[in-house]
Amino acid sequence: MSKAYFIWCDESLKSGIYYSNFYGGVLVESKNIQLVNNRLQSVVDKIKITEEIKWGKVDAYKLPAFMELMNVFFDLVKKGKIKVRIMFRQTAHVAVGLTPNHSENEFLLLYYQFLKHSFGLPYSRVAPTNHVHLRLHFDNLPDTISKVQQFKEYIKGLERLKPFQDAKIKIRKEDIFEIDSKQHLPLQFLDVILGAMQFRLNNMHKLKPDGKKRRGKRTIAKEKLYKHINQKICTLRNRFNIGMTTGSKNKTDYWNHSYRHWNFKPKDFEVNQEHYK
Repeated sequence: MSKAYFIWCDESLKSGIYYSNFYGGVLVESKNIQLVNNRLQSVVDKIKITEEIKWGKVDAYKLPAFMELMNVFFDLVKKGKIKVRIMFRQTAHVAVGLTPNHSENEFLLLYYQFLKHSFGLPYSRVAPTNHVHLRLHFDNLPDTISKVQQFKEYIKGLERLKPFQDAKIKIRKEDIFEIDSKQHLPLQFLDVILGAMQFRLNNMHKLKPDGKKRRGKRTIAKEKLYKHINQKICTLRNRFNIGMTTGSKNKTDYWNHSYRHWNFKPKDFEVNQEHYK
């Protein structure tokens, strides 16, 4: 007998003044998938949202609705029904020694690292006689067909790594999907969280329209939503700092924690002081 982990992945902001290469993921175990989908759909129906839920649509008028959406989502996170992972790179840390292949395929290579490490999948608990299948859902990957196919082969290859074999994790090619986010609520909720993090980490809450002395109403609304989300996270993770890798007492926390951040650092890098806050 086997079970499955459903994972939805998204990315945002390739290049930011302080933080870049944002990746996010939501994981739901098969035993919880119906409950999670029903709860998310229920709150969407309750507040009568008819358009796709995205960070870019947050404004003063929609702020209460977005707050209610996040209340329901983080209640599921708190109850252990959803796991969330956010990865980003500090722009000031510039990788050195990269080959042309590394530079050309940066987007997909970082995605691979995100999936390999961020959820702590090798530390998930599976009965000795069981297997767990990953069902991976990517928002449409912005690359050539050949590169995307190669990426999917790399992702499938994770199952051949010893830590994944020991955890009895299987990845079938037919379980790696490119999807339309309009059809997947977990991905839409993730877009809001991912957007909130890149917004705050890059000090976008301080931006003012050209020629204006005050911030715009949309910017203020987005900052309020970010603070609401951050407050929810702080109830899950003591001393949470959005710009730092979430602390852990042991490696099993990489799986057990319901919410984690990962400040990815290249193995070899030099520092560009202009991009420090």
